[in-house]
Amino acid sequence: MTLDERLEQVAVLGAGGKMGSGITLLLAREMTLMKLRTGISPRLVAMDVRSEALEGLSQYLEGQARKFAQKNSSQLSQWLGIDQPDKLAERFAAELLSIVEPATDLQAVSPARMVLEAIVENVDLKVNVLSELRETCDPDTLFFSNTSSIPIGLLNERAGLEGRLVGFHFYNPPAVQKLVELIIPRQVHPELPDLCQALARRLGKTVIPSNDVAGFIGNGHFTRDGLHAIQEAERLQSTFSFVQSIYMINRVAQDFLIRPMGIFQLMDYVGLDVFQSILAIMNPHFPEENLHSPLIDRLVARGVKGGQYPDGSQKDGILKYEGGDVAGVYNVEKGEYQLFSEGAWRQEADSALGPLPKAHQPWKVLVRDPEKEKKLRQHFEQLRRMDTLGADLARRYLKRSRDIGLQLVKTGVARSAEDVNGVLMYGFYHLYGPINDFVE
Repeated sequence: MTLDERLEQVAVLGAGGKMGSGITLLLAREMTLMKLRTGISPRLVAMDVRSEALEGLSQYLEGQARKFAQKNSSQLSQWLGIDQPDKLAERFAAELLSIVEPATDLQAVSPARMVLEAIVENVDLKVNVLSELRETCDPDTLFFSNTSSIPIGLLNERAGLEGRLVGFHFYNPPAVQKLVELIIPRQVHPELPDLCQALARRLGKTVIPSNDVAGFIGNGHFTRDGLHAIQEAERLQSTFSFVQSIYMINRVAQDFLIRPMGIFQLMDYVGLDVFQSILAIMNPHFPEENLHSPLIDRLVARGVKGGQYPDGSQKDGILKYEGGDVAGVYNVEKGEYQLFSEGAWRQEADSALGPLPKAHQPWKVLVRDPEKEKKLRQHFEQLRRMDTLGADLARRYLKRSRDIGLQLVKTGVARSAEDVNGVLMYGFYHLYGPINDFVE
């Protein structure tokens, strides 16, 4: 069966969620273009158990469809025969919404030829849902899981799908991020590998393969990177307060390592409860490591979870946010946030870290600089020669990040250093990969 044939009947599970809504948009947009191009009327079931989430999804799809039409007016006007931008956007949005069928009942998914699963990262729940669909869908239906950490072979075996499931891991937000991490399990339907590549091309995605090991490349690196940050913050607490230690390591990750955000800010963005869940999924698969954090457990138990509000703004987590900017750190001893504006603790921490290298430029400047590699080399060459606490913490962090990347290659999770670097650069927006000569 061709990709176009499978795109005639598609379903997304968890369509109202953060990841599911973006996946639904990508598919709805491509299926609408296929409809305009071929005259075929496809059907996209957007399934979610929360009816209120589906209402928000419809509004999101309509708004994004209008924006897409405005950016692609010349091509769409030829198909729709409409020249006026406002009418063109209205018509395209109507065409897109006409193929989307919101549903709260899993039975609505049964006609699908392709099912993309983006539900909660819970093994038993995913197995139960996939097992039910195995009974109600056609035996030829193929399944794509957006899991970021659960081995696909485990889901495939427990759900009895006999190789009809692959890992097709989008990065957040799916409508913007170019990366898809592709996980092909040992037992796989012969049509799936090529179909995955074709689907990724149609959705405008860059594919990086990962072997079927819990956490894959992205979370395999991110979780260990985060645990290193927590351990370093705990080590600093022999000299500095908890809030200072968290602040310092977060700033080292963002400023000294020139990342788009600090590591604790990234953990808040993902959600501390999600980070905890990923660790719990991965830990049994790596008995030689302790992929667990009592600090994360303590924070989540107190309701300090991070994540995003429906409009995409950041919720408070281990860090506090005001207007999208970091404004403080959660004090675990007091159970409240300590703001940057309260006292001199932040200034004391910055003084202890010491200055940045003279060649330093922030991520938001370098990301668009054609000479960014040259400037990154200058930054890290100077960093290696500096005798400050900040430089020492940064060098330790770089070494640990590199060791994690090399271990992912050595153990066969990633096929090459280039794949590890690619996931961190495409999926996490890093300017450089962890396995790189200028950060040795």
